[in-house]
Amino acid sequence: MKAINVSRVSTEEQKEAGNSLPAQIERIDSYCKKKSFDVIKSFSFDESAYKDKRDEFDKLLEYVQELAKKEKIAVCFDKVDRLSRSVFDKRVGTLYEMAVADRIELHFVSDGQVINNQMSAVEKFQFGMSLGLAKYYSDAIGDNVKRAFEQKRRNGEWTGGVRLGYLNVHLDQEKRLRKDIIIDPERGHLVQKMFELYATGNYSLETIRIKITELGLRSIKGFKLSKSCIENMLKDSFYCGVAISKKYGPYVHKYPRLIDKELFDKCQEIRLKRKKTPYKARSRDFLFNGLLKCQNCGCLYSPEYHIKPSGKEYNLYSCTNSKKICKRVYVNELELLKPVYEVLDRFANITEEAQNELVDELRKNTEAEVIFHKAQINRIRTDYDNLKAKQNRLLEAFLDQSITKDIYDKKHTEYQDQIQTLEIELSEHTKADYDYQTTVATVISVARRAKSIFENSSEVANKRAFLSLILQNPTVNGKKLYFSIASPFNLVLELADSPNWLRELDSNQ
Repeated sequence: MKAINVSRVSTEEQKEAGNSLPAQIERIDSYCKKKSFDVIKSFSFDESAYKDKRDEFDKLLEYVQELAKKEKIAVCFDKVDRLSRSVFDKRVGTLYEMAVADRIELHFVSDGQVINNQMSAVEKFQFGMSLGLAKYYSDAIGDNVKRAFEQKRRNGEWTGGVRLGYLNVHLDQEKRLRKDIIIDPERGHLVQKMFELYATGNYSLETIRIKITELGLRSIKGFKLSKSCIENMLKDSFYCGVAISKKYGPYVHKYPRLIDKELFDKCQEIRLKRKKTPYKARSRDFLFNGLLKCQNCGCLYSPEYHIKPSGKEYNLYSCTNSKKICKRVYVNELELLKPVYEVLDRFANITEEAQNELVDELRKNTEAEVIFHKAQINRIRTDYDNLKAKQNRLLEAFLDQSITKDIYDKKHTEYQDQIQTLEIELSEHTKADYDYQTTVATVISVARRAKSIFENSSEVANKRAFLSLILQNPTVNGKKLYFSIASPFNLVLELADSPNWLRELDSNQ
């Protein structure tokens, strides 16, 4: 069989972390020789697998698609994470479908996985989990690095853009390193005046914009403020001492306040009074509210509550028909639940013994991530030692009077910043959770207990949230519900439908 070899690194640092392009190429070439594959082309590039834009990989994909029209080929990678670190990458789905259709085979040399049309349910599950675990590792590192900045918020520091009425200043003008936020002497008093005028209740957003423009308030670039800009400023609690982080929520900042909390609250009260009530709240909650779309026109299905003269209650759903192309057909909620319960019953087919066996097997698949982790630790420590050596040489040059104090201070600060970044990264890698089998066990356990979890939820909102977790793209055609199972529960369901998966597992170990 003809083969294409693909090697990839995400960053320059990975070239020196035991995962270099030559190392990957050597492992893949050795594998192809053992398999008697005829290597017709090799792709080698530096490109992140965690981003949507992957130009080099798209070139590879086009080449594979064109070649697969003529004959079946093998596409060889070192590991699954060299293919992608995102389960949502459409390129992964394209290659997977081609493999299942027997147009190509995907070979992952170090992982010992082969993706083709002969795969068992277990092998499909392992491939899906390998992609999921690769993404989990990258996400975990990214999240942990971001947590380092949370300490700044605990200290009351603001890391975003400065508000109109404030200025960013450097505490050390010569070195321009540390920053602080102060009240803008040119605009601060005008922003304060805007809040005071609006709190009187005599101004709308438009009239307050006109008034404050007459008083001379402009943006940093000298432009007049728009009405939406005025509204955003009036809603911004930063001016009264409370910063809002989208990820971490509100916290008290340490900078000077332009207005007090009482004035800010008064402005919010007046602003909200001017707004019209956008909708009337529902008096009744519905299980499928907001989840279903019409398969014919794509409009949402809306729920209605009915009660018969006998006193029997029931919920009906129908297409909103906002595009005026559907005929109104009502479907009972109990009818929609039938296929859902069929799926929940299938989940229950996985026994506790099967769960334990699968977790034990998947534990072996974590080895690749552990190797990746060790390589990253070695790379960080090497960079750390190199920077420390540079600092020592810099100090010696300064003591020998080979360089001036200004040059020493500048380079020393540069090296120290790089060292602190490495220390944070090392700390987050060290704390990273490699016990992936725990995550796998949780997913399978939730799937096995899906029916009891759903039935034992007393609140309709909780049941609806659980359905949105399990069901993907639910649509209705006539009176029938259609949906697919969301990842990774779709992989678990494949095991539930494969009665011989334990035997297949033993034979593939």
